[in-house]
Amino acid sequence: MDIKQFKDEPLAHYSYAIVSEGKMALVDPSRNPMQYYSYAESKNAKIVAIFETHPHADFISGHMQIHQETGATIYTSEMVGADYPHQGFDDGDSFEMGKITFSAINTPGHSPDSITIVAKEDKDTALFTGDTLFIGNVGRPDLREKAGNMTAKRKELASDMYHTIKNKFTDLPDDALVYPAHGAGSLCGKNMSDDSSSTLGNERQGNWAFKEQTEEEFIEEILKDQPFIPSYFGFDVDLNKTGPENVQRTKWANEVRLYVTEKEDEDMLVVDTRDEETFKNGHLSNSINIMCRSEKDKFETWLGAIVKPEEAFYLVIESVDQLEEVLERAAKIGYEKQIRGVYTLGEDLPVESREFDLEDFKNNQNNYTIVDIRNTSEVNEGKFFQDAIAVPLNELREEHIEIPSHKPVVVHCAGGYRSAAGSSILENIFEATRVYDLSEDIKEFK
Repeated sequence: MDIKQFKDEPLAHYSYAIVSEGKMALVDPSRNPMQYYSYAESKNAKIVAIFETHPHADFISGHMQIHQETGATIYTSEMVGADYPHQGFDDGDSFEMGKITFSAINTPGHSPDSITIVAKEDKDTALFTGDTLFIGNVGRPDLREKAGNMTAKRKELASDMYHTIKNKFTDLPDDALVYPAHGAGSLCGKNMSDDSSSTLGNERQGNWAFKEQTEEEFIEEILKDQPFIPSYFGFDVDLNKTGPENVQRTKWANEVRLYVTEKEDEDMLVVDTRDEETFKNGHLSNSINIMCRSEKDKFETWLGAIVKPEEAFYLVIESVDQLEEVLERAAKIGYEKQIRGVYTLGEDLPVESREFDLEDFKNNQNNYTIVDIRNTSEVNEGKFFQDAIAVPLNELREEHIEIPSHKPVVVHCAGGYRSAAGSSILENIFEATRVYDLSEDIKEFK
């Protein structure tokens, strides 16, 4: 079976192209379809089908644009209640493409409308499991309480997942290949393997969800220690259900301004994607430093965790050479329409961040308010500073009231990336208080 896996590194998202006899099917495609079009050209194949395993929370899918531009049919569960043109694909439904037969299994648990796509060609079987079955784990069941208009309680979905794992894969062979929609680093589950694929037999042996256990034990395990839920997740579920707009049109609707030293709207939020040192040397007022330097920076996740859906902002980039990349990454989570302008900055900027005296901090920690912005699960594993006030970065803009501001504030995370954003948030809020970023110097206190 001819299967191509695509990986979006920052979101740890996997999508797939399956080719047979000059035809191609896609599974859970990313927002921008150009990589699939390029691959279709290389295989001299026509895209005829798009499978959506569920309405995704962590990224915007390209299903609607691909349908409009290629005429491919979108297949998804009728339980989605999709507002876009589609063909229902549930238990018992099938579709033939060349030598491959695709069929659907309803596999609720991550969401009530999740399906697994089963592809068979002769004796070969491949399972495209979406966010149901990951390598080494299963999808989290706690997103639909808050993410999307179609809500479902976490314990009910956890119970659904137990029965899905126990009953839905029973008749499938051990050598069936397992291709999930996410890998390690995704917020759609926990403790996922770095492996990008597996076999059903390996998962039956090594994945905790397949071991003999009671439903109560399963529910307790799946619900504990799940990652935080970014603000944008519900927004993306609803947008994916409706059918997103053409990404080339929406992302390039933004205007560019060069050498800006003051904002057109003084009160509007600024998302500054430059390196932290450059940012600290000069930036615009009301700026949050969410760095976007490479794929290793989780820019999409933190943009969608810190900035609310539909909240307008200016976007600052280091150079117009970065314009395509940064707009693309904002569009992956559906935030490109919130941008009110893209700026490169000039000199003599209105705000500078204060220089941090590390030696004074080491010798006089009691003179500072220390703020730990790591996730709750990280803090529970141990603090670097016993008296630190813990407020997760994704909650900092709302929950800063817990932080006393009568002393200088020092912000830290685990490695320096998040503290750049956190310190810039508090710098905007505590105008009369000195705010410092411990940055990579946190390594000296581990």
